[in-house]
Amino acid sequence: MTNYNGRCHCGQIEWTVKLDEDNHVLCHCQACKLLSGGEYTLNAIADKDNVKVTKGDLKTYTYHGDSGNAVRCSYCSNCTSHPFHHQEVMGPDKLVVRTIFLNGAKDFKAAAELYGKDRLSWQKEIDGATTFEAGPPS
Repeated sequence: MTNYNGRCHCGQIEWTVKLDEDNHVLCHCQACKLLSGGEYTLNAIADKDNVKVTKGDLKTYTYHGDSGNAVRCSYCSNCTSHPFHHQEVMGPDKLVVRTIFLNGAKDFKAAAELYGKDRLSWQKEIDGATTFEAGPPS
């Protein structure tokens, strides 16, 4: 496992996370596009116990994902960066961490693409990454 430090855009929130692998999982779902304002988000799954907020206080809001289960997004109340979220469908002990906020993230490789069916028409699949048309198999 490797330790990484993260910070939001304005610097009011900082956190640490331990990850098993140095990989990005790209998500092309509509919710991620709306949250990020981009064509996909960069993510990793982490054990909840391996994510620690070291500075500031996050706010949380909830929406419901494709499964119908709750998704609880944590965000900075000042700049609205979303460092991580909890998808109820994944169980109580996992968080989806936005890897782009982590130091060293530019060197991560793309391991998978989720919601390939929602990829923008001009985007190509990433060589070496596994593409799932929706979420990964449970």
